[in-house]
Amino acid sequence: MSEVRLKYVRPLMMMAAAAGMLLAGCKQQTAVSAASAGMQAMPVATETVALKPVATSSDYVATIKSRRSVTVMPQVDGNLTSIAVRSGERVRSGQVLMTVDPAKQIALVNAQLATENQKKALYDYNTIEIERERKLFADGVVSRDALDQAEQLYQNTRADWQSAIATRKSLQEQLAYYTIRAPFDGVVGDIPVHVGDYVTTSSALTTVDENKDFEAYIYLPTDRSAQVRLGLPVQLMDSNGNVIETTAIDFLSPQVDSASQGILVKAPARSDDARLRSAQMVKARVIWKTQPMPTIPILSVVRQGGQSFVFLATSEGGHAVAHQVSITIDQTVGNSYAVSSGLKAGDRVITSKTQFLTDNMPVIPLGA
Repeated sequence: MSEVRLKYVRPLMMMAAAAGMLLAGCKQQTAVSAASAGMQAMPVATETVALKPVATSSDYVATIKSRRSVTVMPQVDGNLTSIAVRSGERVRSGQVLMTVDPAKQIALVNAQLATENQKKALYDYNTIEIERERKLFADGVVSRDALDQAEQLYQNTRADWQSAIATRKSLQEQLAYYTIRAPFDGVVGDIPVHVGDYVTTSSALTTVDENKDFEAYIYLPTDRSAQVRLGLPVQLMDSNGNVIETTAIDFLSPQVDSASQGILVKAPARSDDARLRSAQMVKARVIWKTQPMPTIPILSVVRQGGQSFVFLATSEGGHAVAHQVSITIDQTVGNSYAVSSGLKAGDRVITSKTQFLTDNMPVIPLGA
């Protein structure tokens, strides 16, 4: 009975041992396969860091002003009788803009003309009289004293007549003030008055701006006084950040503005760009200096806890790995970042699949 039992038990034990060895081998092969899969290198795009000129700049608000801009004000008092232009209309030099009622002035001119005629008649009479007195004196009929009195009267009446002429001409010239004309070619601004309004010499009727010879007025903070100088480049930009014009500072105020506590600088702007208007507010970028700096694509930067990082493709043990590096970003340049520290020219920055990378992870650099 014992021999029979041993006869069957031994094969069973041998089969169990073989099964255990097979299971252990499978587990070991699975572990090796898993380890091999975990160490598989990831293909990534890379870009070699190069130094590019990067401008150090500051943005400010600038006001566009025309070098020829005037507020039209009357030189006489009275009621407006006509407005011959509309806001935004282009006018020529000397074109009539408005008229002030000249009735009172015309009456003064007519009254003075009557006075002038009266004095002219008296002068004409004394002209005849002085000729008669001179003949009588020559014939010995009148004395020298009588002739001198006649001469004096003649001179007085002539002076009175000439004075009346000058007064009449002055009053007539003042009639021109009742017609308000454009001082130069330009564009009419807002017209806050209406026909019938009583205006005085301090009333603002409208403005005329010549849309050329613009200047950008920029107020810089006083802590920039040591850096600002004539010739600094300035970029004028619209609300979308598009550069309208690149110009340069050509005026630097020698004193600080009391209202803004800033330093006024001016930069000329061309007049052929339709995007510029007098009194317009635009962004002005003052470029302090330009220096070479490493630049990298924006998409290559990873942010963690407020800190910026990039992954560099480096070689370790003959294999390429992703090495995480902390960087300091200076400013945005188009679709790239200018980096002030953490990178140097020649570094290979990984630009794809950065969200899947970890430090020292095997990679396969594929170029840009």
